[in-house]
Amino acid sequence: MNETNYNQLLYEKMKAEQDKFRGWLLTKSPPEILNHTYEYTMREDIVMCMEELELEPEKAKALLRSPCPLSDVYKEFRDRETEHMDTIRDSIETEADKSLQRQEKKQQRESR
Repeated sequence: MNETNYNQLLYEKMKAEQDKFRGWLLTKSPPEILNHTYEYTMREDIVMCMEELELEPEKAKALLRSPCPLSDVYKEFRDRETEHMDTIRDSIETEADKSLQRQEKKQQRESR
């Protein structure tokens, strides 16, 4: 029996949708492209994730029914409250602490 791989079909549909989005984006001016860089990057990540993800067949089939499942998933992602800015703030603080420690060690070595 030949079983349909709905996850593969969904990945291929999302990849085609992203290819179309990329083609559209390349027709835009540089400032307009810059306005869409976050969206493009997140959509790329969604497609990459879908390549590895194994949804239950009925879930994959449900997404396949959408004319634009990638856009739907991106909108869901975009509308979520994320810790993205908290992670950036934490990274800045951590790097500032490391930099301060390096500078203090350097000053200690120089004062010997």
